[in-house]
Amino acid sequence: MRPVYAVAGGVSKFAKARPDKTFPAIVKEAYDYALQDIGLEHGQFIELVDGSVASYFSDHFTRQLMAGIMVQDYLGLCPKPSHRVEGGGATGGLCFQEAWKSVASGHMDICLAYGFETMSHVETWKGNEFIALASDVSFDYPVGGFYSGYYAMMVTRHMKEFGTTVEQLAHVSVKNYRNAYHNPYAQKRQRITLQDVRNAPMVAWPLTRLDICVMSDGAAVTILASEEGLTRLEKAGARIPRPLVRVTGIGRGTDAMRMADRPHVDYETFMREYATPQEQDSDDTRAYYRRLWEHGTRYPGVHSFRAGRTAGNMAYRQAGIYDPLHELDFIELHDAYTSSEIQTYEDLGLCRYGEGGPFAASGKAFMPGVDYGLDLPSPPECPVNPSGGLIACGHPVGATGLMQNVFAIWQLQGTIARHFGDATLQVKDARRGATHSHAGTGTYVTVTILEREE
Repeated sequence: MRPVYAVAGGVSKFAKARPDKTFPAIVKEAYDYALQDIGLEHGQFIELVDGSVASYFSDHFTRQLMAGIMVQDYLGLCPKPSHRVEGGGATGGLCFQEAWKSVASGHMDICLAYGFETMSHVETWKGNEFIALASDVSFDYPVGGFYSGYYAMMVTRHMKEFGTTVEQLAHVSVKNYRNAYHNPYAQKRQRITLQDVRNAPMVAWPLTRLDICVMSDGAAVTILASEEGLTRLEKAGARIPRPLVRVTGIGRGTDAMRMADRPHVDYETFMREYATPQEQDSDDTRAYYRRLWEHGTRYPGVHSFRAGRTAGNMAYRQAGIYDPLHELDFIELHDAYTSSEIQTYEDLGLCRYGEGGPFAASGKAFMPGVDYGLDLPSPPECPVNPSGGLIACGHPVGATGLMQNVFAIWQLQGTIARHFGDATLQVKDARRGATHSHAGTGTYVTVTILEREE
């Protein structure tokens, strides 16, 4: 495989509604941003780019089939190759990885990945119904299978098994909202408290409205290139930021659509097939997991995402990561619910299975230099969602995973201050970061590792 570099990225403003523009025009907003960032005109880029990948979740929101080709045409990319990817909430993450594969394989030297969603075209209840169609429509959907209900069920089981508390969930929301206060592209920029989270309208106990992301309109794009592609771009006058950002690992995992179909594995199988190398090497952790199994805990149950562990372990192997908490400088993580962020801490090896709640309230996932109004017992170690995550930035599904990668690129380029107009969210000396994109109840998950190349 050839080295692949994340050259640039752009995002539109994420908002509850963008009645000012059609979906192709919103994509062009993000596209124009990325080109302006590297100093290229549209005509120059069209001559250079080899093809694209399009990312959007649902034809229902646009009420338009083949929406990707409409964007392709609008951007002037015809007749160059393209294809559309779709994978629920992981659509944008899959898109970024498909663009990576196009370049790594030698099929392209420069690939544009673009994603979008315009969810405001329907009422909120109808949007939730469309999203619920990403559950099994023969079994789960007919009995009220809306996602807030699924995630409420999962976290209540997590609470029963491990003692996770609603206050720990609220720490995630406070962190992400206060981070987003410094992000001008975020949909919800506000300072909230733990009490605000718990006093918000209840959606599905224990999840309140401030525990859950919102539907959005928005778009994001990234430009990926090989070494030859970099040379071509620079010969055309592109200002490629230095140091370069390289994609060093990708991982994917899947699981059964119906949670009732997911197996429970025994301790030996878990340690052999799902535990991280660090967990396998730790006598203390092995003993901890053995105690869990002796007391009746099973994996993955309805409170963990084995697709997330599968994706994380695959990406870590490729990137040579052994200790994620201390070898990653930040993570942009799919936090559609505060509970899913806590569950994913465990999947990605930031803490042990069952310890996501205490980790959420420890301070280790927070940003230094931000006033959260909380008494946190530990200093930051690996900031999670320094952008504000889905909860505060918004979740225009097809754009979300790409948005995460755009923010990761800017972090590693050290250009957050330039893009945000505020250096608060810049992770100091960030050298390696991860993005995590998640669909359904963990049916598709992607993890991507990006590194600054010295």
